Amino acid sequence: MRARLALRDAGVSFRLFEVDLKNRPKELYEASPKGTVPVLVLDDGTIIDESLEIVRWALGLTEAQERWLVECDGDFKFNLDRYKYSNRYPGADATSYRDAAKPFLEKLNKELESSEYFFSSKPSTLDWSLGPFIRQFRIADPDWFDAQSWKHLHRWVEWFLNSSELSSVMVKVPPGLQPRC
Repeated sequence: MRARLALRDAGVSFRLFEVDLKNRPKELYEASPKGTVPVLVLDDGTIIDESLEIVRWALGLTEAQERWLVECDGDFKFNLDRYKYSNRYPGADATSYRDAAKPFLEKLNKELESSEYFFSSKPSTLDWSLGPFIRQFRIADPDWFDAQSWKHLHRWVEWFLNSSELSSVMVKVPPGLQPRC
């Protein structure tokens, strides 16, 4: 979702090839031997196969945005994966990973005290790039998330979840190549 939001925000026209991750097509491995998504194939044949790299390519990042995204993609995403999908990690205690991710969420809440969006009075690259991960964290246990005293982050999450931009990229499409977005 983050890559789609970045491409949409940058006004980049692209063709979506929806992938069923339980039945990955050979075209995915031809584009990127890693077999992970997302993968962006540029007109010149260049392959970008990491969502953060797609965001960097599509939008460019300020130094501050870069720091936040690196932190999100590092410790926060590590903890998010083990919190939300603890059954995939033998011996993982979901609660300890949830608690390890809390400081990042608290920092986000503090950052939002002085602005409706991250570093701006309107949505920016950082909002579109962090949103999918914060959404995933909330989905793991909405009652717990909503019970936290993060009023600024809660307001922001509500905006993100109800944004037309998110709705436009969350459309379910069948596997295979789609018309240009």
